[in-house]
Amino acid sequence: MTQRQRGKSARHELGLRALKPALRAVVKAGRLTVIGAHATRLVIDSGAPGPSVAIKLHSAALPFKLLSRPSLALGEAYMDGSLTVEGGSIRDLLAIVTSGLDGLDELPIERLRAPLARIATRLTGNRRLKAARNVARHYDLSNEFYALFLDEDWQYSCAYFCEGCSSLEDAQAAKRSHIGQKLMVGEGMSVLDIGCGWGGLAIELAKQGAAEVLGISLSQEQLTLARQRAEEAGFAEEARFDFCDYRDLQGEFDRIVSVGMFEHVGPASYGSFFRAIEEHLAPDGVAVVHSIGRMAPPGGKDPWVDKYIFPGGYIPSLSETLSVVERMGLWVTDIEILRLHYAETLAHWYERFQSRREKALELFDERFCRMWEYYLAACEMMFRNGNLMVFQLQLAHKRDAVPLTREYLYAPRDQSVVPRDAGGNHLRCSCSARSRLLGTSNSEGVPPMRYDGSSTS
Repeated sequence: MTQRQRGKSARHELGLRALKPALRAVVKAGRLTVIGAHATRLVIDSGAPGPSVAIKLHSAALPFKLLSRPSLALGEAYMDGSLTVEGGSIRDLLAIVTSGLDGLDELPIERLRAPLARIATRLTGNRRLKAARNVARHYDLSNEFYALFLDEDWQYSCAYFCEGCSSLEDAQAAKRSHIGQKLMVGEGMSVLDIGCGWGGLAIELAKQGAAEVLGISLSQEQLTLARQRAEEAGFAEEARFDFCDYRDLQGEFDRIVSVGMFEHVGPASYGSFFRAIEEHLAPDGVAVVHSIGRMAPPGGKDPWVDKYIFPGGYIPSLSETLSVVERMGLWVTDIEILRLHYAETLAHWYERFQSRREKALELFDERFCRMWEYYLAACEMMFRNGNLMVFQLQLAHKRDAVPLTREYLYAPRDQSVVPRDAGGNHLRCSCSARSRLLGTSNSEGVPPMRYDGSSTS
């Protein structure tokens, strides 16, 4: 071995040695083997059940990057190939390194960075032009791409894995039904859908009898397909879709719903968001806001997600959300926390993406595909092991806008508001839980997906 080679080997060994305390702090499940570029090895065995993973670091500088910016460096290294998974999968790796996230927070550099990140986040808001750019960057990638892993109704938010949901389609149908129960949409009502996506929920609410549903989005790709789907379903007159910022709304609506959009608002704009709901919701109206949240006090952003996936996005805490709702004078008539439902949803998306990865490669390059599989797997593990959850807030001007107890959420609905097709015929979903809500039964179904550390993809 030449002197230069010995120097490189020494740097790799030094890097792994520096990384060892941090890995010991965060690896609380399974076994992780880290291989340096010159065959130096570091083994962290938690002694607890979990997957066994081997990774190789192809750069002597990477251990120090991982110490200084863990989330950003890990994601970028996987995307660029400077970190490769030699045994197990990226999903397995992320399951291991998220098993002890409290230990990561206690590292000296993280304790220094966290307060600064919180301060920077407090100042973050998304003005109109910035919001439109951020939305276009993620949601206008290509409808063909999202079709690779979403369900048949194009739902890009947390599904609802109730008893009897045998597929992602069932769980997404159950989610739409559950939100519909909370909205209590009746014949002739007007509905606003803020952040309507590809139109699935808006079209279903039109089928439930709403006279007018307005879906708004800042994604041209989503709007184009949403309009096409409404036309094909025979509800183009009832379900209309506009390119519009929530701050530019006009009119009054009997019902307002927003699913998976609040994460893009930013703390500095929370007042504007809930003020829009307060101003445009009818006096007897009901609103439902469905959002990813954190089971923790307000914090900062994930730097990798902010840079590559959701620029301008921020995961709210309930405390900072409810404080703004209170200032608007709205009643919080119901709060529901969905804990593992998004983990299950992301597991389905990950498996679907992997099964159609070759198609994704035809649309984009290898780096892009690695970025997306990392994103899906990382988010799943943050719901399984981190502090992420989903909350649904039901809001109203009046305390008696909804029934006094929650039985109405699970009772059979009046046939007048059961979803209809274009010919006026009542629709039924194959999900047994959805069928129970609508007064029918279906006993078949399989348990939702679970992560047991045995992933092979």
